[in-house]
Amino acid sequence: MAVKLPKYYFRVRENGATAFLVDTENRQRRIEMEQIAVINVKNGDVKAHAGRALTDEDRAAIDVWLSERQALLAMRDVDDILRTVDHLNLTTQWAQSRATDEQLEAVTDTLLLAMHDLRAMLVRKKSERLGPIEPSDV
Repeated sequence: MAVKLPKYYFRVRENGATAFLVDTENRQRRIEMEQIAVINVKNGDVKAHAGRALTDEDRAAIDVWLSERQALLAMRDVDDILRTVDHLNLTTQWAQSRATDEQLEAVTDTLLLAMHDLRAMLVRKKSERLGPIEPSDV
């Protein structure tokens, strides 16, 4: 049973990916991958590899991958933050029930500063999202 490979392969790397064209239709029936582009996920920049001209099909496949990758990374960011909330709750339980005085002394200042910084930024961002207070709201 032959497996149908995708036409494009994307090797994820820091800040993006390298796009390859997958070829199995050669004399040796080997999988060959030709690098066609480098993609920056953060700014959406796509650079063709070695002066290659990307076809419309190449560009469409890259655009689909880029869009899906950006959505996945955004979802992972939110999931990481929600895990942080869980971890903060576990930290609270640890501090209340199991931490020794020495352990608390070792982490309290660092935690308080990080939490103060986070709270100040969250309050500022919330205020910005709510917009200015209208005189009729007072």
